[in-house]
Amino acid sequence: MSDFLQNFQNDLKENISGFIAVSVTEVETGMSYSSLSLDSNFDPELASAYNLEVVKAKMNAIKALGLNQKINDILITLTNQLHIIDVSDDEKYFIYLAVDSSKANLGMTRAVLARFKKDISSKL
Repeated sequence: MSDFLQNFQNDLKENISGFIAVSVTEVETGMSYSSLSLDSNFDPELASAYNLEVVKAKMNAIKALGLNQKINDILITLTNQLHIIDVSDDEKYFIYLAVDSSKANLGMTRAVLARFKKDISSKL
C-alpha cells in the first residue's frame, strides 16, 4: 500500500470520532486499494464491493435523467452506524467510511473526510 493511502487511513482513524472502518475502491474495476477496520467483524472491502453497485446505479440514474451533476456523497443511516460513500472529484474512486452514529458528528465527519480526500484522484 502506498504511503499516501496509509496516511489517509490513519488521518481518518485519528480525526473522526466513532471511526469504524474505511476503504478506497476504484469504481471501474471494484478493486479496493486500501482498507482499515477497527472491528474484526467488519470487512470494509466486502462492504465496498456491495456498495459499488449503489454508486454505479446512482451514476446511471444521473446519466439517464440527463442531469449535469456529480455525486458528492451518499449517506446510509443504519440503526447505530453511519455509512458514507464519498466519490472522488474525477469519479474514478470512492471512499467507503463507516462510523458509530452515537459518537460521530455528521457535519464534522463529512468535513474531515473532504479535507483528507482532496488528493485521492491525483495520488492514485
